[in-house]
Amino acid sequence: MTQPTDIRGEHLRTALSLAASGVPVLPLRAKVPFGNCRRCADNACGGRPNMKTAGPCACPGPCHAWAAATSDPDVIQSGVWRHAWMRATGVAYHPGGARLTVVDLDNADAVMWARENLPATRIVPTTRGEHWIYQGPMRSVNAVRPGIDIKSTMAYARWLGPGSGVMAALPDAVRALAVMEPSPPRRAPQTLTVLLAGGQGECLHRAPTYLERGIAMAEQRISEARSAIHATVYRTFLAVLSTHGRCGCLTDAHVARLFTAAQAKGETPRHCIDAWTNARTALGM
Repeated sequence: MTQPTDIRGEHLRTALSLAASGVPVLPLRAKVPFGNCRRCADNACGGRPNMKTAGPCACPGPCHAWAAATSDPDVIQSGVWRHAWMRATGVAYHPGGARLTVVDLDNADAVMWARENLPATRIVPTTRGEHWIYQGPMRSVNAVRPGIDIKSTMAYARWLGPGSGVMAALPDAVRALAVMEPSPPRRAPQTLTVLLAGGQGECLHRAPTYLERGIAMAEQRISEARSAIHATVYRTFLAVLSTHGRCGCLTDAHVARLFTAAQAKGETPRHCIDAWTNARTALGM
C-alpha cells in the first residue's frame, strides 16, 4: 500500500532536482496539468504575468498549466503544491522557461524523419517515439509534420528522464519547421470543397456585404478569444453555418479565412476540419 505514496514522493523529489538546475516544473495528473481552481476558472483571475493575458495571479496552486511552472523550491513544496504532488502521476516542465526546445516525435516514422533531417542532440525515449531536446527557445507549434510537435515557449513537456547524447544548439532546421506549412493544409482546398458541398437553398442575403460582414465578425470573434479556444471556434463555425451555410454562398476562400483565424490561435488544421464537420452535423447539413 506504500508504493503509490513512494512514487508520488519521487515525483516531488524529481521536481526539486530539476528546479535546482533552473528548470521550471509542474505536476501532471493523467498526463495533463491540473485544472484551474474555481477562482482562476476561465481566466477570471487575469492570468499569470508570463501569459498573454494581462494581470498577475495570486493563486498559490499549480493553476494555468505551463504558466504555473516554477523553479522556486518554496512554492514547489508549499502546502497546496504538496497536495497536488500527492495526486500527481508525473512531472512536467516548461522547456521555454529553461531555454530549451523539445521536438516531440510521436511515432517511428517521425523518428526516422528526424534522424535523416535534424542534427543529433540529446534524445529521451517516449512511449511511442522520442523527444529530441535542443538548447535554445522558440515558439511552440503543433503538427509541423505528421507526428511531430515543437514544445518550447508557452508549452509543457513531460519529464521522462535525462536521456542520452550531447545537447546541441537549436538548429535552423528546427526553426524552419515552425514556418513551414504543415502537410494537412496543402489538402485544405480539396477538403473544404467537400465540406461545403450541398448548400443549395435559396439565398436570403440582402447584399454581398452581409456575408462579408458576417465572415469578418467571425474572424474577430475567434482572434479575440482568450480562453476556451476549441469551444469558441466550434461555436463560431456553428453560427456562420447556421446563417450562411444552406444557400451555397460560402466559398473555399471564406472558410479558409475562418480556418486561418483559428490556426492563428493555435488550432491545428485537423481540429478546424473536425469543428467544421461537427457544426455541419449539428445543423443536419
